[in-house]
Amino acid sequence: MRAALISDIHANEIALRALLADIARVRADEIVCLGDVATLGPRPGTVIEILRECVCTCVMGNHGEFLVDPALFHTYSEQKPVIEAVEWCRSGLARADLEFVRGFQRTCQIRLDDRSTLPVFHGSPLSNRVDILATTSTDELDELLAGHVATVMAGGHTRVQVLRRYRGTLLVNPGSVGLPIEEYITGRAPTLLTDAEYATVEAAGGRLSVRWHRVPLDCKSLREAAQASDVPLRDLLVQQYS
Repeated sequence: MRAALISDIHANEIALRALLADIARVRADEIVCLGDVATLGPRPGTVIEILRECVCTCVMGNHGEFLVDPALFHTYSEQKPVIEAVEWCRSGLARADLEFVRGFQRTCQIRLDDRSTLPVFHGSPLSNRVDILATTSTDELDELLAGHVATVMAGGHTRVQVLRRYRGTLLVNPGSVGLPIEEYITGRAPTLLTDAEYATVEAAGGRLSVRWHRVPLDCKSLREAAQASDVPLRDLLVQQYS
């Protein structure tokens, strides 16, 4: 069983299409999306349409919850450009798109083989708004994972690829499809990478392996996609891709 883990697409159609082509190349048996599919970027409706056609398992990210319950966003951030981008996304989506997002699960279990299951979530099993980093202490992880135990577990949210061991469990973050960042920072805008990131988790004969993947993207195409949209973060995206 080989599962492809994707996360944080953020309405980047170009990145998603390139990544899905690469997943087809590595012959994944299942695609699992760990949330934050449609906000901030230029093509939310198209990204949702692609995911619906993929018939992949999707987890509810914090931005997904902001779409189906807009009042939640103001308890998370007061950054005006981001608020405007979320509201722009929500106003442009069809009712069927919002209902599709509403149907995402908070957590789920992916069966890898007779010995291993893969619990997946967005931030943590308890909240899709918390960050699990390479530097998160064991004591903090005890609280964030709340006794959840498995051979391997996966979440997204931070937009940074991470693989670390926690009390015998492998914690995987596949990074971001649409808005991967150079490093995790707070208080200022991060630097975007021009790759689409994902991970594969494979179980065979009792052996478990995790692989990172980065698919290079064309900056010009990313820039033109942002310029062609009226997403409120357009100028920032154009600047990052210049």
